[in-house]
Amino acid sequence: MSDLFINDDFLLQSEAARKLYHQYARDLPIIDYHCHLPPEQVARDHRFENLTRIWLRGDHYKWRLMRAAGADEKYITGEASDWEKFKKWAAVVPQTLRNPMYHWVHLELKRPFGISDRLLCPETARSIWDECNEKLASPEFSARGIMKQMNVALVCTTDDPTDSLEHHRTVADDEAFDIRMLPAFRPDKAMAVESPEAFNEWTDKLAVAADMEIADFESFMQALAARHAFFNDTGCRLSDHGLSSVCWAEYTDSEIDAIFGKLRAGDRIDDTEAARFKSAMMYRFGAMDSSAGWTQQIHYGALRNNSTRLLAQLGPDCGGDSIGQGDSARGLSRLLDRLESDGALGRTIIYNLNPCDNEMLATMVGNFQGGQPGKMQFGSGWWFLDQLDGMTRQIDALSNTGLLSRFVGMLTDSRSFLSYTRHEYFRRMLCNILGGEMETGLLPDDLEMIGAMVADISHHNASRYFGFDLDG
Repeated sequence: MSDLFINDDFLLQSEAARKLYHQYARDLPIIDYHCHLPPEQVARDHRFENLTRIWLRGDHYKWRLMRAAGADEKYITGEASDWEKFKKWAAVVPQTLRNPMYHWVHLELKRPFGISDRLLCPETARSIWDECNEKLASPEFSARGIMKQMNVALVCTTDDPTDSLEHHRTVADDEAFDIRMLPAFRPDKAMAVESPEAFNEWTDKLAVAADMEIADFESFMQALAARHAFFNDTGCRLSDHGLSSVCWAEYTDSEIDAIFGKLRAGDRIDDTEAARFKSAMMYRFGAMDSSAGWTQQIHYGALRNNSTRLLAQLGPDCGGDSIGQGDSARGLSRLLDRLESDGALGRTIIYNLNPCDNEMLATMVGNFQGGQPGKMQFGSGWWFLDQLDGMTRQIDALSNTGLLSRFVGMLTDSRSFLSYTRHEYFRRMLCNILGGEMETGLLPDDLEMIGAMVADISHHNASRYFGFDLDG
């Protein structure tokens, strides 16, 4: 079978790049330290009925492009059959040229399905559908089987503090499955104060999970601390926060307790009160993570639910989000400085969604380095930026103002078991940048030295940084 598009040297435009990838990056295990895989599907080793179920369901990247191509919603999230949805997607794929999706589609068809002799289009849709569905029926293509095929060593899911983590315990207790699945603490709902109704519903759920009464702000934090400790006992070593922007407003403890009281009474709070409450929460979460030896992650910059039509019809996370604008620099500075001044700033990774923030964020993390190598990390290209241009610009900004050699590398940030090719995509891009600079003289022509850095960024840095100890 010949490779029509994605060949072994895809993206590798120099001999040095090819050597770096094939000798130092390609075969390293994947550490996916931030993803949104459903833990239940890993625990019960879920089988996917067909290619639409594993590839199109829940994938807002594809949904957005299908809408842009004029596809009727019934073929995207509606009542059309799985085959009809896939057939419609196959008709859209040739229109995605120069969108990163065209690369991702064909990378995922090659790995793990082994299809590289055909491009996905209306004429090949049926043969690809049939071949992939036949493979999905085999044990090698169950949820766990795909993870093994893709050489995954460890994944960290994204979990609400009220979650029982029963599926993580099931996986941890299964001696026949050697891929580690750890939870990550995602307490966004503890700061979702725009709706007192939703906030109170979640706070009541937190009280049940923590088995305690929540009467005031301090008991609210005690309940969160109890769940934090529970997550820690289940193997959690990272938190994650999804913020529209990073704000900071000075506050007093009495002000925060009063704001919490208003929320519990069902009263709406104003923007100033919301900023104070969120500032207090981010400080307390950061201190909690540092005390436990965790790494805190901050993802910021998404402007969510822009289309009220889509939100009313389908709910959130349906493809109605975009890149936001706003000044998070001052808020980040004040938050990190307050934590550092109090001896409570632990390992931190910050991801921006607007590329305009690249140089700001790359220099911001440099202000607070110290105590361990690469303590503060400028996170990899995320969401709309996890493509060649976005990842290259992130690497350039990091390289120009910090230490690329200490970077903890790529993650999928995905709900799909087929998205591990994002790691391959990143590794190929990294090797192409460094290999090209070796050949033009911008870097030494020292394959062993540059190759060691490639291996560190691809795997070893993350293993050491998070304390996963996967290298023995």
